[in-house]
Amino acid sequence: MWNFPLFPQQASTSARSTDALFFFLLGVMLFFAVLIFVLVFIFAIKYRRRDTSYVPPVIVQLVSLEAAWIAIPFGLVIVIFAWGTLLYFEHRSPPPGAIEMYVVGKQWMWKTQHPEGQREINTLHVPVGRPVKLIMTSEDVIHSFFVPAFRVKQDVLPGRYTSLWFQATAAGEYHLFCSQYCGTDHAQMIGTVVAMEDADYQRWLGGGAAEGTMASAGERLFNRLGCATCHLESGQGRGPALGGIYGRGIGLANGRVATADEDYLRESILNPGAKIVGGYPNVMPTYQGQVTEEQLMQLMAYIKSVKP
Repeated sequence: MWNFPLFPQQASTSARSTDALFFFLLGVMLFFAVLIFVLVFIFAIKYRRRDTSYVPPVIVQLVSLEAAWIAIPFGLVIVIFAWGTLLYFEHRSPPPGAIEMYVVGKQWMWKTQHPEGQREINTLHVPVGRPVKLIMTSEDVIHSFFVPAFRVKQDVLPGRYTSLWFQATAAGEYHLFCSQYCGTDHAQMIGTVVAMEDADYQRWLGGGAAEGTMASAGERLFNRLGCATCHLESGQGRGPALGGIYGRGIGLANGRVATADEDYLRESILNPGAKIVGGYPNVMPTYQGQVTEEQLMQLMAYIKSVKP
């Protein structure tokens, strides 16, 4: 069945569990569809009106029957809901230590960056047996990152970050699609995910022409834009110190607390007046239009790497 062209192979840790729920839902639907059609056919013959003067008897209500057709569907729905919820949280919670890679969707291509600095277009190399977390955004319209063999799909939105994770289980090349209509050449927005054994993946990384890691590229951009003149390590500058800021709660001037995740960092770079950190003046200029999406991701990789 795995060779059937409309049913991709299972090539990730989440594929088998996803298929199990799919086949369960398919089995439930087929069972009730067949049951209903068979009963309709039988009742149409057995209880047809043979005589125009025939008056059917009054049907006595059966409480047990009514309770059964309420309890059985309810139980099935609860099983499906619980099963789907467990899968959802499993698929939305990457394990600790997952490799973070960055993806930018653009009409009509996928641009990817590795933490080691390698960049690719319409191709993504990943190691087998290691969890990979993708942090994604779009430069223009809504796209959707879809790898059928991994059973993962996530919309990629302009102006914000979305993420997904997977762990490949078999080396090979797997189709990558944009499954959200994104314009004239939507059908051409395809690519390949290349899953490699760890030793081969390390050799591939070593053979690249990367100019340093993403964090080092972000540090160079950080200094070139003059950010280091305000965000001093001592915390005595006109902006807060960035050491260890990622993932931490930030007290704002309006009394609220914001979590310094990817979306917060992006907003602070492009629209710094939106959330002012408590105790600091609103003097940071906007870098909207001055940095690309790839450069934003490099800046975030650098900020994440800065230790307290």
